[in-house]
Amino acid sequence: MALYSRALKADERLRMEELLADEDEELARRVRIVLMSSQREGVHEISAAVGLHPINVRKWIHRFNKYGLKGLYPRRSPGRPRLFTREQRDAIVGLATTDPRVLGLEFDNWSLQRLRTQLIERGVMNDVSAETIRQELLRSGLVFDERRWVSLER
Repeated sequence: MALYSRALKADERLRMEELLADEDEELARRVRIVLMSSQREGVHEISAAVGLHPINVRKWIHRFNKYGLKGLYPRRSPGRPRLFTREQRDAIVGLATTDPRVLGLEFDNWSLQRLRTQLIERGVMNDVSAETIRQELLRSGLVFDERRWVSLER
């Protein structure tokens, strides 16, 4: 079964013709796909003309048919969700930069495993790996200086 874009409204066609000259070459290519499809050109012919795989040509036709012109603009992926809330990150850094003896603990320097244990015991998080803690401390601008975590901005 052949796939074609839905019939274009007059205002859509005018806007598409403007977008063909847009500096965003990818957007212009998507507009061209829809315009060619609206003229009943097949997916494989469009694919050859615009230099995209037929799967991608179909994707843009479907998105236009479902969302209109908005469907031709790229959607930004939300990316990987953050591992920690701002409060959790602050707690990790705060604990790592606090002298353990001040907290009544029996040791005088932090290891990643000790930090992990304390964060879980204090209810800051349910579970976390020592490596994830290390990465978060480095991301926060801290380095391990012989016996403790310190800020590079001393």
